[in-house]
Amino acid sequence: MSVGRRRVKLLGILMMVNVFIYLIVEVSKSSNQEKNAKGEVIIPKEKFWKISEPPAAYWNREQEKLNRMYNPILNMFANQTGDALGSSNISHLNYCEPDLKVTSIVAGFNSLPDRFKDFLLYLRCRNYSLLIDQPNKCAKKPFLLLAIKSLTSHFARRQAIRESWGRETHGGNHTVVRVFLLGQTPPEDNHPDLSYMLKYESEKHQDILLWNYRDTFFNLSLKEVLFLRWMSSSCPDAEFIFKGDDDVFVNTHHILNYLNSLSQKKAKDLFIGDVIHNAGPHRNKKLKYYIPEVVYTGVYPPYAGGGGFLLSGSLALRLYNVTDRVLLYPIDDVYTGMCLQKLGLVPEKHDGFKTFDIEEKNKNNICSYLNLMLVHSRKPQEMIDIWSRLQNVHLKC
Repeated sequence: MSVGRRRVKLLGILMMVNVFIYLIVEVSKSSNQEKNAKGEVIIPKEKFWKISEPPAAYWNREQEKLNRMYNPILNMFANQTGDALGSSNISHLNYCEPDLKVTSIVAGFNSLPDRFKDFLLYLRCRNYSLLIDQPNKCAKKPFLLLAIKSLTSHFARRQAIRESWGRETHGGNHTVVRVFLLGQTPPEDNHPDLSYMLKYESEKHQDILLWNYRDTFFNLSLKEVLFLRWMSSSCPDAEFIFKGDDDVFVNTHHILNYLNSLSQKKAKDLFIGDVIHNAGPHRNKKLKYYIPEVVYTGVYPPYAGGGGFLLSGSLALRLYNVTDRVLLYPIDDVYTGMCLQKLGLVPEKHDGFKTFDIEEKNKNNICSYLNLMLVHSRKPQEMIDIWSRLQNVHLKC
């Protein structure tokens, strides 16, 4: 670029900055500024702003880099000055070699539990392929897609769901289809080789989605992203989606009735469940949800936890589009809440989601399940029994 063109470009940037300052000054003049007894405007003695220190926790720090990379204002100035904003810090989200830099960047990395080491080393990897696919699952537009997180060894749970609340229906305008979401459980993780049984199950029921990543608790956020990717390409017309665990009982009939009652406006941004507000990471190392301070600090956004939630298909597509802007997090419920926050949405609490079960005295009262959407947790035979009793035409409540 010639010296003359550089000067013109620099002058253009300076003009934009001057206009910006002018607007701030003019707005300040017309605002209700703080004044002293003489009616004079009090001029602050401190700096107008100061550059904040980068977060100490690794996830927060890397997410801040990602935020800057996707910031349209910063990108505009980066393009004008010819700078590549953020590209040196976050190469891409499909880097699938272990990121060895984290071993020296994260304080006390070697003393972290192995699950955190593994998570941080492969934090940016999302490039996993489908080993078992169901490309024709949504050939007929589903009214409701049931997406159920499962593990290879959970054959009994999957079969109970097929025989109860997860039954597929293809009649009328209420097509309900079902997929189970699985990753690999390799023998080196002390799991038996069940691949032949899973292959037989898939051929028989045509409802297994299997990806070639390790199916661990910390990879449930990855499972969320991979499912949303599959949905966006193989089932983009699904009107609604229930996504949950394989140890919950779901009153599918009640869900369908609820969905039919929604207005078009309500349905567009639908996301309901058992919503948790103002929660934060647990620091007790003995807990399943323990997160060290060197990994994450701060308060979680509102999120739906406890085994299941219900959302619109259009929102699911928007969620997938925003997943590139949010680093994977070790807890999938929280991760989904972070993605919703990026969209400017808050999940809605619905009393029909009983993720901490119902009162003990009501567990055997079948009428207690009529107006529920989800209850956690139930064993396979309990799912079948509850479903069967709810179908009784002579049931009176």
